[in-house]
Amino acid sequence: MATQLFVNLAVKDLKKTMDFFSKLGFTFNMQFTDENAACMIINNEAFIMLLQEPFFKTFTRKELVDAHKSTEVLTSISAESKDKVNEILDKALSMGATEAREPQDQSFMFGRSFSDPDGHIWEVFWMDMNAFTKEQ
Repeated sequence: MATQLFVNLAVKDLKKTMDFFSKLGFTFNMQFTDENAACMIINNEAFIMLLQEPFFKTFTRKELVDAHKSTEVLTSISAESKDKVNEILDKALSMGATEAREPQDQSFMFGRSFSDPDGHIWEVFWMDMNAFTKEQ
């Protein structure tokens, strides 16, 4: 069984993308960061590899998706509270991101989504784990 997750996303301007996510509070593993790629840390087990488009193309024979026109993936990350969800989204929007859809509030779960500068959709959500009980 795999122990770590690496999601690869194509980006047009690596520095601009790194600056955007740095301002949202994300950090990078500089051992796996250079002029072609950056390893953004989600947690100890999950990472987003931001790859300059020409470099990304070396990993696939398929055409790249224009994430401003088509959805390739929805990347979802959890937050510790509804307030933190709003804080992250409001900050992303203030830096030029666009809201991808209306907020979703289901009492036990709250989420909002934004499109980053490359058009990738990020969902940020909070879930009340106490609302779920295991049946025995």
